[in-house]
Amino acid sequence: MAIWHINGGNRLEGACFVQGSKNAALPILAASVISANETDLLNVPQLSDVSSTLRILRQLGCTAEQQNNDVYIDSRSLNCCTIPKGMMECMRSSVLFMGALLARCGEVHLTAPGGCKLGARPIDLHINAMRSLGASVEENGCEIICRAEKLKGGRIELPFPSVGATENAMIAACGASGETVITGAAREPEIVDLQEYLRKLGAYISGAGTSTVTVSGFVPERHAGHRIIPDRIVASTFLCAAAATGGDIELRGVDSRQFLRLQHFLNSAGCDIISSKRSVRLSSDGHLNAVDSVVTEPYPGFPTDAQPILMAALLKAKGKTKFREDIFDSRFCHASQLMRFGADIAIDGREATVWGVRSLKGATVSSTDLRGGAAMVIAALSADGSSSIIDAGHIARGYELFDYKLRSLGADIFTEI
Repeated sequence: MAIWHINGGNRLEGACFVQGSKNAALPILAASVISANETDLLNVPQLSDVSSTLRILRQLGCTAEQQNNDVYIDSRSLNCCTIPKGMMECMRSSVLFMGALLARCGEVHLTAPGGCKLGARPIDLHINAMRSLGASVEENGCEIICRAEKLKGGRIELPFPSVGATENAMIAACGASGETVITGAAREPEIVDLQEYLRKLGAYISGAGTSTVTVSGFVPERHAGHRIIPDRIVASTFLCAAAATGGDIELRGVDSRQFLRLQHFLNSAGCDIISSKRSVRLSSDGHLNAVDSVVTEPYPGFPTDAQPILMAALLKAKGKTKFREDIFDSRFCHASQLMRFGADIAIDGREATVWGVRSLKGATVSSTDLRGGAAMVIAALSADGSSSIIDAGHIARGYELFDYKLRSLGADIFTEI
């Protein structure tokens, strides 16, 4: 349990580098076991989700070590295909070991994954993908057992562009004979990064970034080195924090093309944004305007992970902004906590309407999930007075040294563990 203490009212000013992507690192860590190899990863963020994934790798018999932002994995010593229930429940991405261990061992024992409580998040698309490759899947209560004497290439048709199911299918297909074609695939930048890593492991794979991904073979390499892409949601969070506080910040080491929709809304709200190939600068006077309707969509649309943080940035914007959540059915839990700051928000099913208020007041709130917790930090930074955010570890799952980086930009913030 951590408590974030924030004295609001300070402008964020200065420059900082953006960490490596959590959502790119986790599937790559899982994919490291598809063959007996050594992997060196750079730019891996120091997060609790990464630590949990490394513990799973060690549970499986692998060597898995992190030194600052470098990770070394030796999967040659893998000797287990079972992941305990407690480890699976730590995070949603643990389900990606389904495809990886099935490809390597022909068998995997696990349970339903955990993660943030964002409504129904079934894994039927993951299971159907394994079956499409010839695996048998047994579900006994919360236990899931997948077996395949030999995976066979096939056609995997995803009815929805699920990021996790696309990644699991790509990873499992590396252990299949013949060609696998995944249609309806997710197109996120993290999918492209996974493809680049799988190629370094020896996969013949193409199409990532489009709706059709093809895996046509795998010739294992003994060693792979890879650098994780920057985190577009963390970059979006800093931009929203600067917009809300009337700040002027430059983010370095980012690919601005990966969060264009977020920049579009902030620009429409009145922020000045200058983007280059490896940096983004935003300046705001703190007097924002409401924006056109915000609807969450699969990439390249507006990401669901950015919905809570954009909402927090617009709590004082002049006018009315409507948010529609079309990815998860329970992703407005943060709204009730934001209202403790004095925000004016109404929820109606999958829609939330935000009427901008003159000012926010410091409050004591409880973090509901990873991005909801980040939204509360933004609200507290732009509020008058002192705030405390009680967090059960959500924020540390996705933000590396968040309080330190915010302090370096001028925020009055410290964390009590």
